[in-house]
Order: sequence, then C-alpha cells, then structure tokens
Amino acid sequence: MEKTRPDGIDLTEWDFWARPLDERHAAFRTLRYLPRPAFFREPELSFVPAGPGYYALTTHADVVEASRRPADFCSGQGAININDMPADLGEYFGSMINMDDPRHAKIRRIVSRAFSPRMIQRFEDQVQAVAEQVVEEVLAKGGGDFVTDVAARLPLKIICDLMGIDEAHYKTVFDNSNIILAGADTEFVSEEADQVALQLLEAGQTLKDLVEELGRRRRGEPTGDLTSALVNANIDGESLTDQELGSFFILLVVAGNETTRNAIAHGLHLLTRYPEQRELIASDFERYVPGAVEEIVRYASPVIWMRRTATRDTELNGHEFTAGDKLLLYYWSANRDETVFTDPDVFDITRDPNPHVGFGGPGPHFCLGAHLARREITVMFRELFRRAPGVRATGEPDRLLSNFINGIKHLPYAI
Repeated sequence: MEKTRPDGIDLTEWDFWARPLDERHAAFRTLRYLPRPAFFREPELSFVPAGPGYYALTTHADVVEASRRPADFCSGQGAININDMPADLGEYFGSMINMDDPRHAKIRRIVSRAFSPRMIQRFEDQVQAVAEQVVEEVLAKGGGDFVTDVAARLPLKIICDLMGIDEAHYKTVFDNSNIILAGADTEFVSEEADQVALQLLEAGQTLKDLVEELGRRRRGEPTGDLTSALVNANIDGESLTDQELGSFFILLVVAGNETTRNAIAHGLHLLTRYPEQRELIASDFERYVPGAVEEIVRYASPVIWMRRTATRDTELNGHEFTAGDKLLLYYWSANRDETVFTDPDVFDITRDPNPHVGFGGPGPHFCLGAHLARREITVMFRELFRRAPGVRATGEPDRLLSNFINGIKHLPYAI
C-alpha cells in the first residue's frame, strides 16, 4: 500500500499532541476521509531503534475489523508501544494485552476465573463504600483538585483493596502508575529521553516487586483477595507464574486505575461544560446514567490507541497490508466517526445506539474490566449528585501530554 500522509499532520510529533483538542480532532477528521490509512514514521527513542513506521487506522470500520481478526492483526509483537521494545521492557510490561492465543487465552482464562460472581459482588459493595467515604471528605473540604480528591481515589483504592495491597502502599502504586503512563509529560518523567527508559523500568520493577512478594505470601496463606484467587487458580494444570502475576498487576493498575480515573475526571468536566446534559441526568439519574457513562467513555476515549501487527499479507476493508506492517487502532478517532455517530462532536447522554470502542474493539482483547469501570463511574457520580449536587469544575483541565492516554492531571472544582 502507498505510504503517504497529509501535509501538516504528524501523529509522531509531540507538538501535535500539545495542540488544542479542536485542532487534533480536525486533523483526525481529515485522516478519516483519506482514501487509504495514512503512514507515519516511528518515534526516535534513545533506547530503541526506530522501525519502518506505522499506519493509522482512524475509521470506526477499520478499527472494528482489525480488532475482530487477531489471527491477521496480532498483539504479541507489541500492543501498547509503537517501536519494538527491548526484552527488559517487555518483561515488565508484557501482560496479556501484549499476547496472542494460545498464551493470551490461558492467562485470560485464569484471570477471568478469579473474577467470580462473589468477587464481582465484592467489587460492587466496595465501590459503594469507597464512593461514600470520598464524598464525605469532599463535603468537608468544599473544593480543590477533583483528580486527586475524587477521580483518582476511587479506582486506586478499589484496585489495591481487591488485590490485597495495604493502604501504606497506595502512594507507591499511584506514583509509579503515573510514570508508566506519563507519555512526555515532565510533571512525571524527565525531559531527558534516556532517563525516561530508566524511570519506566524502575516503576515497573517497583510494582512487580510489590505484588510478587504479596503473591508468594498468598500462595502459602490465601485470603479472600484477588491476589489469592490469581496465584491459587489452576486451569488445566496451569497457574500464573510470579512473572505473569507481576505483569498482570501492572496492567490492572494502569488499565483499571488510570483509565477509570480519567473517565471520571472527564465526566465532571463535560457535565460542567454542557449544563443542559447535567440538568438532564440530575432530573432522573437512574434513567440517564447508563447512557451518560457510555457517552463519557466515547467522547473522552481515555485510551487513544492500541497497536496491532499484520501477521501475513492481507486485506482490510479494501486496504492491502504486508506481513510485519504496524497498525495503530485510533479509538479516539473511531469514536468520532461521522459515518457511525450523528453529530459526533456533540456530547449527548441520550445517544442511542452508541457503538463506541472506548473499551476496545470486539475480539479477544476487549477490556476485561469494562463492567467494573462502568460501575465505578456510575456509583461515583450517583454519590456526588445525591450528596453534593452543586459539584462542578471551576476551570479548564490540566491535560496530560501523551499520545496514548487522554488524561487529565488536575481539574479545579467546587461544591
């Protein structure tokens, strides 16, 4: 396929991701209307050579079709990085999101078995209790930074409590997950590219050490937490190794903590920015909240892309690809596709249908924690609207400089 990209749009440059949101959305609109996916060079990193480049899949149809065909477009060569990472980084971040079947199926089967009905009920009871505690403290405080006061606290505590991580380690988990998903944001990582690789390795090692030590204790003395369920699960004679447990925990705290945090933060920003939508959900919360959650996830798209690699010469919706071609599935763009969503730039909590890909496309890598994320967002806003109905953002969000996570670092609020 011809390797072209339009002038003035370079998804590889950090300058592009620092541009205003409207400009970035306009650029992706241009990409969606191209006759074939645009091609971009890979980032220049000090610790890994740049590869041949990547295609940007920006339409809803292309993202969904590639997701449905894991045999043709695999995750095992890297799902969360554009460049092919060195082995030591792969060791820390090589969770099941970077795997293909049959190993992916084995790990997901073990993990899914641990998410039993009893464990899911525990999720839901715990989410309610934590949300009540968070709102109680918000009422006493009256305002501040919504991210640190509210949005980050709920998913962090849920994940740590479920895994059996002691409260003394919450800050360690929070700080190191911020580093892992920092992108190029110098609030969390160094301006020096070679230092960033070291920071990533250290963050991954810290989280792995934390959960692997806990896993060793739970093998001998199991409790009712998720770590005990994971390390003692046995599927067809197989169980998780320490390495697999550590990598899964990194995935869990990153995917299950950071993305839900950002969805909640985006939710308050959007419900403040669009008062008519706020009035609608406030008028009948239980009626409108399911649609509001889906629309927040669609509109914000906390995870911007995932990568796939062509396993053979193949075709996708009329586009020819060669074995080894890298494809970035831009959920952020697919969720604004005008051929699927009427008025896609409008935030509409009554949107129906809403076939967004905010939790990934169909296929084996659809988000395992989608149910928990929806529950956390719902319960957090239910408690806020019930006990702090005046809660609102009082300024613009401080956005993360990242091409991978549509993150909000800070959001001023008052009640």
